[in-house]
Amino acid sequence: MTNPVEDIFARVAARKVKTAGKPSGLPPDSDKRDDASAHAEDGSDGKKPKQSDALIRLAQDAHLFHTADGAAYADIRVGDHRETWNVRTRGFRRWLSLRFFTEAGGAPSSEALQSALNMIEARAHFDGPLRDIFVRVGGLDGKIYIDLVDETWRAVEIHPGGWQVIAEPPVRFRRAAGMKPLPTPIPGGSVNLLRPFLNVQHDEDFVLAVAWLLACFRHHGPFPVLLVNGEQGSAKSTFCAMVRSLIDPNSAPLRALPREDRDLFIAANNGHVLAFDNVSGMQPWISDTLCRLSTGGGFAVRKLYSDAEEELFDASRPTILNGIDSVITRPDLADRALFLTLDPIADAERKPERDLMIAFDRERPLIIGALLDGVVRGLRELPRTHLDRLPRMADFAKWAAACESSFWSAGTFATAYRDNRADIIADVLDADPVASAVIAYMAEQKGEVTQTASFLLGALGEIITTQQRKAKSWPDTPRAMSNRLHRAAPFLRKAGIQIEFGGREGHTGKRLITLAVNPEWVGETSSPSSPSSPTESNQLDSG
Repeated sequence: MTNPVEDIFARVAARKVKTAGKPSGLPPDSDKRDDASAHAEDGSDGKKPKQSDALIRLAQDAHLFHTADGAAYADIRVGDHRETWNVRTRGFRRWLSLRFFTEAGGAPSSEALQSALNMIEARAHFDGPLRDIFVRVGGLDGKIYIDLVDETWRAVEIHPGGWQVIAEPPVRFRRAAGMKPLPTPIPGGSVNLLRPFLNVQHDEDFVLAVAWLLACFRHHGPFPVLLVNGEQGSAKSTFCAMVRSLIDPNSAPLRALPREDRDLFIAANNGHVLAFDNVSGMQPWISDTLCRLSTGGGFAVRKLYSDAEEELFDASRPTILNGIDSVITRPDLADRALFLTLDPIADAERKPERDLMIAFDRERPLIIGALLDGVVRGLRELPRTHLDRLPRMADFAKWAAACESSFWSAGTFATAYRDNRADIIADVLDADPVASAVIAYMAEQKGEVTQTASFLLGALGEIITTQQRKAKSWPDTPRAMSNRLHRAAPFLRKAGIQIEFGGREGHTGKRLITLAVNPEWVGETSSPSSPSSPTESNQLDSG
């Protein structure tokens, strides 16, 4: 039977052991978080400050700021370098918890940490300055900054006079899970070092691939969607992974195409380049979202566990799609795209992927250095670069024209881009049953036709097969036909068929649609007038 006196002494001894060694200057780490146990002496009025007060005091070493969307950030010193973290992320919580442990010898309670973060976030929002924050690529005062995502948070600074690696860039970057470091660029390389690794069919396709990469080194769009096609075994996935690793390497470089806006929003918010693998089909909503992502346009999703608040995203992102078929069939997205076709690889020429990536990683610092040289040239020549005619992606075309003299002769990009767009237009028109029917119908009319959508639905339906009429892709109402003609009008215009939606039929009041053929509307050209001295090379070379 237990002795009551011995039991009391045992409890007192256990309590002394439990509380021994706790600092008196900061709160003890007690299981009971009440006013008595969660305080430490402050030496003035006898009351003990809470753990949350101590955490707030320790956070005063951080430089707080907020972004336009209200997110709170902190610049903190880690060793001899600066890091930037969202106040709500694990990176900042770990830093603050470590500071507390170093001074108090114990861990803060979760309640105290949460209360402190609430106050720190409020201070960042109301007392801190407003700053922009970027993912991988940022810009300020005409300069471009590339986050190397290394341990010391260095970045590449690019300006019209050159580029260099700097320790603490004036812009702020945030880092998301999965981001991998870029190798430190090496000057003196050539863009031609990239050519053996990209299995494109023609030199013109290589020119477009380089132009797309140069666009990725800008912190704002528009960015054309890069569509990579090829039969099975043409190394499409390897191509996309290599291209992405030159600007925004990631532990998961290729992903499946999202099934809803929220997933696409999260991907765009946490990476500079998006790459989607083995795309076999595309719903209309994803096509529309990719259009906004290409040229810039905000979209919002409701915050989790919230009835009213939204998360907003308003930016552009470079996007890569690859697949066996040409999955881009809607003219509005095709108008924002580059189509590249890869050669099939013969079995005798196939290399183990591991060996190929080792060779590529060996050349990657020199390739990135050469691309940075092109960006420097682009920043210097852009104010003096003019296009005779502006294509749909005019800003991209102007930027590529400004950069190209670093690699090849003036007009090389314009020719490649014009031919690529002609191929895109032909592919989309062939894939669109309504557009194909309009072309066949107007070939018989050889002039001008003004009719209602109802009439055109019947007339065009007589040209196609019964199987095509029963397909889901064929409009089944006059309104649907009118909408499809609206969507196909830009590409039909480039094929020489003008579509106008105008007046109404007298006795019915139905809106009339005019189709007219004019060969003078065929084609689209854009020729940059070179602002610089005669070109350094007439070949696809770089020095």
